[in-house]
Amino acid sequence: MPELWSYEQEALDAGFSPVCGCDEAGAGPLAGPVYAAAVVLPQDVDLPGLNDSKQLSAKQRDRLFDLIRERAVEWSVASVDAKEIDETDILSARMKAMQLAINGLNPPPGFALIDGNRDKGKSAAITTPHRCIVKGDSHSASIAAASILAKVSRDRFMVEIASQYPEYAFERHKGYGTPLHFERLREYGPSPIHRRTFLKNL
Repeated sequence: MPELWSYEQEALDAGFSPVCGCDEAGAGPLAGPVYAAAVVLPQDVDLPGLNDSKQLSAKQRDRLFDLIRERAVEWSVASVDAKEIDETDILSARMKAMQLAINGLNPPPGFALIDGNRDKGKSAAITTPHRCIVKGDSHSASIAAASILAKVSRDRFMVEIASQYPEYAFERHKGYGTPLHFERLREYGPSPIHRRTFLKNL
């Protein structure tokens, strides 16, 4: 996995330690929270098949989810709910979730590798020393690991919440804007976990 370790090594060589990767999941759905995870990996970690969560099957993500939590030096998952997304904006909610995940690490990281090209919104920002990396989940082992923890955690939450709102079939689409989801929204209207600001065109 050395090709996925160059950004971590650069930060370590610059004197930062520990170095975490951070990513979020669920920016686009019409319902549910946005999740984020932060992960510190040991440099000799063995995580076969580690990749951007979007490139993996659900079964592969589940396997890696357990391995990452077992083999990481430290990991943390955080979320911001639909109500707060509506009260602020999705970019701010993403930044808040990521910083909350970083804050959940102990000891606190000296440096964070952040997926994407944004580090602040109107009401929240990444405050830990950091570097933004476009497509970081494909270029950094710790960001890839964070992407898997965030994605699986959010998917599992949406499956659990589906039992409270069975009419929306959240277990099938996880809140994303699929034809089935739009059909159920037209039939039942929004639930308490829908993002009202995402439904203006309904």
